[in-house]
Amino acid sequence: MKIESLPLVQTVSARIEETEPQRIVAISFAGRSADADCPLAATRAGVLPRSIGQGREAEQLRPDTPGNHKRGGDLPVICQPLRRLFTWYARRYLRRHFHSLRVARASVLPVKTDQPLVVYSNHASWWDPLVALVLAEEFLPGRHVFAPMDAGALDGYGFFKHLGVFGVEQGTRRGAGKFLHTARMILRKPKNAIWLTPQSRFADVRERPISFKAGIGHLPKQGGQLCFVPVAVEYVFWEERLPEILVRFGKPYETCAEKMQLAPQGWTEFFAGRLADTQNALAAEACHRQPERFHCLLRGQTGVGGTYDRWRAVKAKWRGELFQPQHGKL
Repeated sequence: MKIESLPLVQTVSARIEETEPQRIVAISFAGRSADADCPLAATRAGVLPRSIGQGREAEQLRPDTPGNHKRGGDLPVICQPLRRLFTWYARRYLRRHFHSLRVARASVLPVKTDQPLVVYSNHASWWDPLVALVLAEEFLPGRHVFAPMDAGALDGYGFFKHLGVFGVEQGTRRGAGKFLHTARMILRKPKNAIWLTPQSRFADVRERPISFKAGIGHLPKQGGQLCFVPVAVEYVFWEERLPEILVRFGKPYETCAEKMQLAPQGWTEFFAGRLADTQNALAAEACHRQPERFHCLLRGQTGVGGTYDRWRAVKAKWRGELFQPQHGKL
């Protein structure tokens, strides 16, 4: 995923490299917690739009906040000002390249639970991290959301290290141990969440059976009560030049470490089955092409654009008609 190719990311990444963080914190890229010092703090007055926090002074987290630790601690780093900046940019970028981002009204959202969350989704495309960022801000307010990523890939996308993403070595015992240790630290706090793509590779949404890496199957026994939420994502073309992003949240499933009887492999297959059910339900809704079944979270460009749409607009004005650039009625 060539995130660093985005112009804004190149600018911010360059400034991050120039600025040595004085204090590392972990706060939510999904919620609206207190601000804290981060690599962007020294430059945000010149970068952040006022709508996402320009000019606000950073506040220290309380000592019991899980992110109040030094570099090399157990929890990944999340920089609140940088999170707001990148989420704002992600929304803009999605609007430029998609007709809409729609969430199924039949979704079961985990908004009332006080338990730590494990959100897991299929890995359909390059766009998944940007979509997850927007969904987390919209539907998981107030939570500290973290996510694993292949360690080698994260070295190339260092920007994400400031958004709660932590590296995991694929296919090694050391990598598995580090993932479980970090996940255990994250899931100790009820306001924390971890967002996974257990397929660990790009996979077609029609692929069955769904195959997960083993990591997710070990999480139910990591301690306390947890809530697991499957999320299905599809990228489809309906009636416009640009595609639609369709999302469906599956039914949450609560676990308790003291009562768990399944082996890790059994849990892995169980969670894969629940995601498959969620994907099947979303696929059926996508086939119907009925926008009323979805809540429109973002709306992007419509019509053909360019010279042709300008000519259509002129003709509509000449005829005294209202110009409607969209091809369909979605």
